[in-house]
Amino acid sequence: MKIIIVFAALLAVALAAPALQVPEVALVKQIPSDNVGLGNYKYGFELSDGSSKQEAAELVDGGTDGKFLKVQGSYSFVDPATNVVYTVNYVADENGFHPSGEHLPHA
Repeated sequence: MKIIIVFAALLAVALAAPALQVPEVALVKQIPSDNVGLGNYKYGFELSDGSSKQEAAELVDGGTDGKFLKVQGSYSFVDPATNVVYTVNYVADENGFHPSGEHLPHA
């Protein structure tokens, strides 16, 4: 009997909660993709909610270690609770992924 009462209470709370409203987001700007399959590429976009992403890469000769992609880019997103825009810049190369941003801890 107690289980039924607990279940009914949880169901009532779930039904009373406001429905999650997801705002519509539209593509505002698009940087055409430049990828012909030779290793280098670039692309980017911006959305109506303030989010964006840009990235470019080049194929680099690492000598005896072979070739690798050196990627540079950034992305931004908006915190829906505070409406603050956060931006992360990054490089990914033979030494790994290296992000930086004002909101990220500094070493």
